[in-house]
Amino acid sequence: MPTVLILGASRGIGYELASQYRQAQWRVIATVRDDDAKKRLTSLGCEVLQVDLAQASSCSGLAWQLDGEKLDLAIYCAGVMDRASAPQPPTQEAFDHVMHTNVMGAMQALPQILPMVEAARGTLVCLSSVMGSLQETGRGNAWLYRVSKAALNMVVRCLQAEQTRVTVLAMHPGWVQTDMGGAAATLTVTDSVSSIRQSLERIRARADSKDRGAFFNHDGASLSW
Repeated sequence: MPTVLILGASRGIGYELASQYRQAQWRVIATVRDDDAKKRLTSLGCEVLQVDLAQASSCSGLAWQLDGEKLDLAIYCAGVMDRASAPQPPTQEAFDHVMHTNVMGAMQALPQILPMVEAARGTLVCLSSVMGSLQETGRGNAWLYRVSKAALNMVVRCLQAEQTRVTVLAMHPGWVQTDMGGAAATLTVTDSVSSIRQSLERIRARADSKDRGAFFNHDGASLSW
């Protein structure tokens, strides 16, 4: 039975990933912040760890909680959005909240789990956004969110540059009907996650070195950095 670790599974895409991977008979380890989310995921058959990825002190214990694991797949899903547009300056509170969750959490958690992914010759995925693409930027809306996702993309590139046995990649889930994406979004959570899973299976199966450090759409199409 393959094992997937989902970092940030309390709601939205992370929760749906946990649900679909359990339905596919994967062993799912998921991190959440609160007791209610823990109960929901436990009821699905997931193994649940309570970790606040935005807090370094909470995140620092992840390695010992996962000691001895071999992870076929790990997905960093934690993310929050600030909708203020350029050139409105972000508040210190907004900056810290977005950057700690979207970037610092990944930089704290992923180095701890890399040896476990490497042990399985697995794949490490960061859920990013096309809004973090420098080449595709044509608007300045939600600029703090855009900056955070561009930074997360650099996290992927840096980690991959130091790895030879792990595939590290960024993936855009599409515009999804979550609390963040809103009701007008074009993809349901179910469809987005189904597409992500299918694409990851293709990527994992072909084991192509060209996929390492790459940026993909949920359907597997390549995206510009």
